[in-house]
Amino acid sequence: MRRPRWRLVLSCEHGGHEVPARWRGCFRGQATRLRSHRGWDEGALELARRLARMLSAPLVATTTTRLLVDTNRSAGHPARFSEATRSLPPLERARIVAEHWAAHRARVEAALETVMAGGALAVHVACHSFVPVLRGVARNTDVGLLFEPRRPREAALAGAWQAALRRRVPGLRVRRNHPYRGVADGLPTALRRRHADARYAGIELEVSQALVRGAPTRWRLVERALGATLLEALDEVIGGRGAPVRAPARR
Repeated sequence: MRRPRWRLVLSCEHGGHEVPARWRGCFRGQATRLRSHRGWDEGALELARRLARMLSAPLVATTTTRLLVDTNRSAGHPARFSEATRSLPPLERARIVAEHWAAHRARVEAALETVMAGGALAVHVACHSFVPVLRGVARNTDVGLLFEPRRPREAALAGAWQAALRRRVPGLRVRRNHPYRGVADGLPTALRRRHADARYAGIELEVSQALVRGAPTRWRLVERALGATLLEALDEVIGGRGAPVRAPARR
C-alpha cells in the first residue's frame, strides 16, 4: 500500500470564551468582554469542526477564552496574558500555562508528529476569524490565507487554494497574508521554527465574522467550499490524496 504524501491536521486556538472555575474571579463583571472578539473567535470552531468532518481530519481545539491565556501567542509575547491575568502571582500564571497554553500546543504537536512519523507531509490549518471593521476601518477581505512567503510549498498551497475558492464562489474576496501577515507571531509561525518545509506546511485560515453572522445559506456555502477547495489545492500542489490520521487522546 502506498504511503499518503500528505495528511491534514486542524487546530482552533480561540474556539470559545469559557473561564475555568479556578480563575472566574479574574473576570467578574466582564461577560460582555468575554463574548466579544477580545474573548474568542466567533465561528472559528464551528468552521473547524465542519472541515474536520468533511476531510476526515483530526481537530485539536480549545474553548477556553484567550483572555485567560492566548494559545496563539508565543511564550515571550506581551499579549499572551490579558489585563485580567497578567498580574496574577507567578505560580498561578505557571499553572495556567501548563494546563491550557502548553497543553493545547502539545496536543497539536502530537498530532503533527503522528503524521510525520508515517513519512507524510503534515499540513496544518489553524482556523480563526476576524472582525470586519477594526478601529473604524473596514477590511475588504472575506477569507484570509496566512503563510510564510519564504516557504515555497506554503506559498504554492495558499495560491492554489485562493484560486480554487475564487472559482468555486465567484465574488468571494480571498486574499493572501491579509488581514494579518503570515510571519506574525502565532502557532504556525512557532511550528515552522521546529519543522522543516519538507515535513510541515502551515496555513492560518482567517474568515470574516461578517460571513459568520450573515445569511446562513451563504456561510454554509463558504464552509463547504473551503473544504472542497482545500482538497483541490493539496492535490494540485502536493498530489497523492492524503489519508486520515487519528487525533491523539486528550489527557
